[in-house]
Amino acid sequence: MPYVDGFVIAVPKAKIDAYKALSQAAGAVWKEFGALAYVECLADDVPYGELTSFPRAVQAKDDETVVFSWITYESRAARDAINAKVMADPRLKDGMANCPFDAKRMIYGGFETLLSL
Repeated sequence: MPYVDGFVIAVPKAKIDAYKALSQAAGAVWKEFGALAYVECLADDVPYGELTSFPRAVQAKDDETVVFSWITYESRAARDAINAKVMADPRLKDGMANCPFDAKRMIYGGFETLLSL
């Protein structure tokens, strides 16, 4: 079963194009090094909950939207090896230096696939 890295971030609406450009570059690098899939999704039906919600989780402001993303890998070992290569790749250094979102509010983690239908 694939291994998945998941991410939730708040991106300023005015910077969606810059975020998309960064994501396209990053996704190409991840895929080049062996990721099976790289997916970025913009919030469409994401209500602000009373107790918990995607917007609350990343402290999204009125001028921001939530992005939900995931990368799939063959295994945890493959993910660890691929991520080490990606983090060392100079092609992403400029994009991350001018990051179009507040990385301190990013939620991320690695997940073992429990069920895939």
